[in-house]
Amino acid sequence: MVNALVIDSRDMVGVALADLSAGSLVTFADMNGQRVHALEPIPFGHKVALVPITAGQQIIKYGASIGVAACDIQPGEHVHVHNLKSVRGAKQ
Repeated sequence: MVNALVIDSRDMVGVALADLSAGSLVTFADMNGQRVHALEPIPFGHKVALVPITAGQQIIKYGASIGVAACDIQPGEHVHVHNLKSVRGAKQ
C-alpha cells in the first residue's frame, strides 16, 4: 500500500498520506528498489526524507526546491521547520 506521495524522480522527500509510525516502511509509486523506514513518527501531510540530505543542501519536493537543510537529515527523518529553512521571499 502506498503511504507517501512522490511526484518527481528528483524528489528528496515524500509527503505522508497517512500518519506513519516510527519503523514503518515508507512506500510510494516507482520506488526502484528503494527502502526507507520512518525513523520517527511522521504526521499525515508532513515530509519524510527519502535520501541523505546534507546541511545547506537544497531540498527538492514535487520537482522544485522548497528550501535548504538546516542540518544533516537522514533517510526516514521527519522534514519540517526544525530542520528545513525556507528561502522563499528571503532577501539575498
